[in-house]
Amino acid sequence: MVQGTPAAVAARQPFRRLDDQTLTLLAHTIRGLAIDGVQQANSGHPGMPMGMADVAAVLWGEWLRHNPANPDWFNRDRFVLSGGHGSMLIYSLLHLFGYELPIEELQNFRQWGSRTPGHPENFVTRGVETTTGPLGQGIANAVGMAIAERHLAARYNLPDWRLVDHYTYVFAGDGDLEEGISHEACSLAGHLKLGKLILCYDDNRITIDGPTELSFSEDVLLRFEAYGWQVLSANGHDFDQIRQAFQRAHADTTRPTLIAFRTIIGKGSPNKANTHHVHGAPLGEEEVRLTKEALGLPVDRPFYVPDAIRETITTAALANGRQWEEQWQQTAEGLRAQAPDRWAEFAERLKDSIAPEALELPAPEPGKPIATRAASGRVLDYLAPRVPQLMGGSADLTPSNNTFPRDEKAFSANDPTGRYIHYGVREHAMGAIMNGLALHGGIRPYAGTFFVFTDYMRPAMRMAALMKLPVIYVLTHDSIGLGEDGPTHQPVEHLASLRAMPGMTLIRPMDAAETAEAWKVALTHRQGPVALVLSRQKLPVPDRAAEGMAPAHMLARGGYVLIEDEGFDTIIIASGSEVALALEAKKRLNAEGHRLRIVSMPSTELFAAQSEAYRNEVLPPEVTRRLAVEAGASLSWYPWVGPQGRILGLDRFGASAPGAVLFEKLGFTPEAVAEAVREMA
Repeated sequence: MVQGTPAAVAARQPFRRLDDQTLTLLAHTIRGLAIDGVQQANSGHPGMPMGMADVAAVLWGEWLRHNPANPDWFNRDRFVLSGGHGSMLIYSLLHLFGYELPIEELQNFRQWGSRTPGHPENFVTRGVETTTGPLGQGIANAVGMAIAERHLAARYNLPDWRLVDHYTYVFAGDGDLEEGISHEACSLAGHLKLGKLILCYDDNRITIDGPTELSFSEDVLLRFEAYGWQVLSANGHDFDQIRQAFQRAHADTTRPTLIAFRTIIGKGSPNKANTHHVHGAPLGEEEVRLTKEALGLPVDRPFYVPDAIRETITTAALANGRQWEEQWQQTAEGLRAQAPDRWAEFAERLKDSIAPEALELPAPEPGKPIATRAASGRVLDYLAPRVPQLMGGSADLTPSNNTFPRDEKAFSANDPTGRYIHYGVREHAMGAIMNGLALHGGIRPYAGTFFVFTDYMRPAMRMAALMKLPVIYVLTHDSIGLGEDGPTHQPVEHLASLRAMPGMTLIRPMDAAETAEAWKVALTHRQGPVALVLSRQKLPVPDRAAEGMAPAHMLARGGYVLIEDEGFDTIIIASGSEVALALEAKKRLNAEGHRLRIVSMPSTELFAAQSEAYRNEVLPPEVTRRLAVEAGASLSWYPWVGPQGRILGLDRFGASAPGAVLFEKLGFTPEAVAEAVREMA
């Protein structure tokens, strides 16, 4: 029977109750589709879909509120398959519940051009909420979705008009819970008391290598109790226990809930169930036959869906979805009439609209040096009250990252209206939670950490790039210029490494003016993540007009001619703090008769996206004497300096000393830049 402490108030009731015969037929149909898809592809993971089919049948058949005809309906419940290897489970559910995923797509599982890739991809298959596969990412995405729901509900609901009111459900297995990111994310979820987050733990005690006891012996239930979760357990193949578990999960809205469903991996397979052999390989033709016989499915009809399921499940799901969305539209109309300003702001947040005047940022004061991290903080002070969807945070580095806007307040269990999240020392979870916030809608997330700690959040950053999510990273302490903390904290290879990531846009501004423009680019860029790479040390802010320099808004093109001499024959390209070195070197070289062009290149990605004509205008092919200057790994500069150019980079780790000393000792001085140019003469 279900174990756990019942809560006092039921938050939600099932929308219907299916009889056991229908649930059994639905679960067996899911199992049949899963084993057929994997068998036909000759690859895949049938074990988890077969094991969790009964839980999925109850959740989707009796609890989940969604509209298959409109997968983007805002107030739908979110379903996250964190163990994305079991993708045939979600594909089977989407097909059976009326989504636009025909049986031919299930038959084309894992094939070129199909909408059923090996792991779920939200940009390929409608109805898939997030791209999963790297274990643990989905759990953290779901925490972000639950935070978004809680925040938007607190900001926009009225007692009689609950515009935002939905749950986030996660299916996760032993592998998800072993990954470190699950510890980070679930700890934070418990702290924030995210009562509409329900994690369904596929407790089958099998991984690829074999029984979990090979490497995993912790008490998961006690772990989650320590996090502050409601913890329940149930037999994952007993419909009454599954139903009771969901009933209790919904009854407690003061805590997130973990339901440990004890399941049999590959349930239904006579010879491979409850073994690691069914985890990640086809059953084989003979075992498929035996399994279908055991389940009462026709052996000679692959991808079989009974007419009774079409009538009882598919038709009903479409009708229920239309009704739920229509009811929500009535709620929206009621809120619009009752509180038009509140509705208008909510609608603009869903569209991620930003008023043009919100981006009319005040110009920084020329001549007064300021660290770009501090300049970024001033920009956020200006933006926060003007861009309601901005929701920020930091991985316990708020004072260093300058990410908490003035007059803003923190999101907390007691006050979820706040727009600032204290993530704690949880970089990996922070990155993946940001992805969940962006996927949910209504929130444009940003968050900060030291640039070097992107090592800890890189998997989540990669998923953001893959999904083209408009998240913003505020990455401070961008180079050896941070000084005494030493090489453990000094990013050297990070610029080159992240520039190699498809879809990631890095911007490393040279001064406060470029920093403001970088924020404009980040906020208007909606096809992928943007990383703002900012200095700890103060940087000069030149008076561009007085000194004949190009305006800072040229940053939007990634690279631009900052200043040049007539008849130049040498180009110095630099980013961030090294632009100031290039400008000082130019003065020395001009005194010697050299004629130069200085190119500020804050973003190689934005520059590469410009037309060939523009790129050739900035870097004329006939000018082959080019020097790139950046206090980081040289790898990413070769395309821009050409075969005859040089790179003044840093292909070693730094050291512990004041930042100015490090720049001198490691060869980043105006004289070192000038000497590199002389050597090319």
